Amino acid sequence: MAKTDINNYVDNETRNIYNSVALNESIEKKYGLTKEILEEISKDKNEPKWVLDIRLKALDTFFKMEDPDWGPDISYLDLSKLATYVKPVEGQVRNWEDVPEDIRDIFDKLGIPESEKKALAGSGAQFDSEVVYHNLTEDLKKQGIIYTSFDEGLRDYPELVKKYFSKAVPINDHKYIALHYALFSGGSFVYIPKNAKLDRPLQSYFRLNAPGAGQFEHTLIIVDEGADLQFIEGCSAPGYNELNLHAGCVELFVEKNASLRFSTIENWSKNMLNLNTKKCFVGENGKIEWIMGSFGSKVSMLYPLSVLNGEGAKVEFTNISFAGKGQNLDTGLKIIHNAPRTSSIVNAKSISKDGGICTFRSNVHVKKNAPKSKLSLSCESLMLDSISRSDTIPVDTIETDDVTFAHEAKIGKISDQAIFYLMSRGLSEEEAKALIVRGFAEPIAKAFPVEYAVEMNRLIDLELEGSIG
Repeated sequence: MAKTDINNYVDNETRNIYNSVALNESIEKKYGLTKEILEEISKDKNEPKWVLDIRLKALDTFFKMEDPDWGPDISYLDLSKLATYVKPVEGQVRNWEDVPEDIRDIFDKLGIPESEKKALAGSGAQFDSEVVYHNLTEDLKKQGIIYTSFDEGLRDYPELVKKYFSKAVPINDHKYIALHYALFSGGSFVYIPKNAKLDRPLQSYFRLNAPGAGQFEHTLIIVDEGADLQFIEGCSAPGYNELNLHAGCVELFVEKNASLRFSTIENWSKNMLNLNTKKCFVGENGKIEWIMGSFGSKVSMLYPLSVLNGEGAKVEFTNISFAGKGQNLDTGLKIIHNAPRTSSIVNAKSISKDGGICTFRSNVHVKKNAPKSKLSLSCESLMLDSISRSDTIPVDTIETDDVTFAHEAKIGKISDQAIFYLMSRGLSEEEAKALIVRGFAEPIAKAFPVEYAVEMNRLIDLELEGSIG
């Protein structure tokens, strides 16, 4: 599967490829945030007027809203210095050999074509602001399954996209989702028709390669009644001295008796502000599974929201964050129980070291019309030294007495006794500590597809390398 830890172990030749592509003067860049820039982007994409209207409304909304005052400080973000649109190639292709060679070299190193051949029903690759490659196997096309770039979805399925676009995540949800709707570019559109079952996952990989740039991809997935889908996201970026911004959006719709397993590994570079937004509506007896790993980035603010609108709807949320020096990972979830007999299971873990900060926020709302609902939340944090920090901030609103609710949170450090025991069995102190950390993370790793579990463990090993002991 995709080698999501590539930033940390690629050779110098590959790093030079990244830099040469990112700094290539032939790449089209747009700076700033004005009505004229939005009109130009919309014209280049040949979008219908209703899409431009959304962009302009979002621009006005962005300037009227304030930065959040409760999370990490992001006041130093200067959009005037940010490349808000970066176009690396002309058009999207379906044959991997047709992707420009310099860009293809990067995705080859990431393992995208190899993973597609071995394990995927379809694959997409986005480079900066545009999707450069998208493909779906012929047998799935014959079933009526749609998997394409968001721009292509707008062009080929306008009524279907219009029905769902911005309906889960509204423009005024928060300041940086308004920025997203003003500048959105790239992303994926997926429609799984009634009762369709995929035996292999779909994957989209997002690479923000240009220094001092923003990425604003939009992913829209509709899983119709009785259908089933596994979808995987991979994200990465090379390290630069300039600040980068990721403000993507994911809108998910899981209909009656349908299920969606949505897995994400985010390995952004440590100059990245990751202000992503994700939201899912779940129908009667439907199920959404979020499986997430947050690594890299200077600041992350990410809280996927699940709205359980149908009786018997379910959400399972599994997450791990790892914050090192200079990182502030503020993550968590939101759940709304909006129907009877709905259920949610949350298993979240975090690891912090070298002064890194991990914050887990949960906001659970059980409404009056959701009796007999069941909730189980477990949050565990592991600090590897005395200068790191971990916080758990739950907010629970329960409006009915007929509910089962369990919430457990635990914060601690590595046990000296456990280290002593392992050292008595022949391990060095560093090996003992690393083994304990891997054991702590193992339940989360097991929830990922096997290839991504391997990558997650590699990321943990790289974070631990030279920093423990």
